[in-house]
Amino acid sequence: MNQFRFSRRPDIGEKVRVSFEFFPPKNDEMEARLWDTVTRLEPLKPKFVSVTYGAGGSTRERTARTVKRILNETTLTPAAHMTCVDAARDQVDAVIREFVDFGVTRFVALRGDPAAGVGTIYRPHPDGYANGAELVGALKSAGDFDISVSAYPEKHPESPDFATDIDMLKRKVDNGATRAITQFFFDNDLYERYVERARRAGIYIPIVPGILPVHNFTQVANFSSRCGALVPAWLAERFEGLGNDPQTHALVASAVAAEQVLDLVERGVGDFHFYTMNRADLVFAICHMIGIRSHEAEAAAGSAAA
Repeated sequence: MNQFRFSRRPDIGEKVRVSFEFFPPKNDEMEARLWDTVTRLEPLKPKFVSVTYGAGGSTRERTARTVKRILNETTLTPAAHMTCVDAARDQVDAVIREFVDFGVTRFVALRGDPAAGVGTIYRPHPDGYANGAELVGALKSAGDFDISVSAYPEKHPESPDFATDIDMLKRKVDNGATRAITQFFFDNDLYERYVERARRAGIYIPIVPGILPVHNFTQVANFSSRCGALVPAWLAERFEGLGNDPQTHALVASAVAAEQVLDLVERGVGDFHFYTMNRADLVFAICHMIGIRSHEAEAAAGSAAA
């Protein structure tokens, strides 16, 4: 696929549902940016928002604090990320109970990247949950939660083939997963083929596209190469020469992501998960372009028209 193709329908915004991912802040400056982002995106009424969780519980306290604040100070529904990297089962179970105690009913269950980083060898904790499927089973045993899991349109880098990759997703579903959220991708044909593989394997839960707005093309390209995500030549051409032009870069990034979403809508997709990187502007612009408007903006428009 050279680029996205779509025809803009006026009712698209009414048919699209979005969710957002945040990560817990490391310092006061990052915390301020996160809450500016939350405040900016909350009026878009996402289905839920997720908060990431570091390997081995490295952000456990910050994740818990962020989730609590979302629960207590916003109208948003948070989903807490859970991983099983470098943690015994009793440690993971204790974190689950902690989240449940302050009102969490949604989780994103992930095996997690190796503690040494993407591309290194993953070794399960000897007393821990070995993979995402086992973690889903533990969550389902603890309560009737809404559980999202990961999916990989270009297969997980550690999977030898798509059959193995789809089998792991099937195990997650059999253990109680509610939906799958994909790793980001830029070629919609790859996503569509992946969904077809999953359906042939008897997997019928929603497979929600994960959309990554390109805040910095060079960084995204480097990360994509490590995690096995294709960066099409046409996408690189869009950002060529914009390394020192952040304003034009942002305009191009929002247009590219909106085109990708609208093309997926034309293919029958209705749910999208945005990796916000704790930045609101691109996500807000993309949502506006696909017809999702803040309730404040709609109210202001209505008053102006009157």
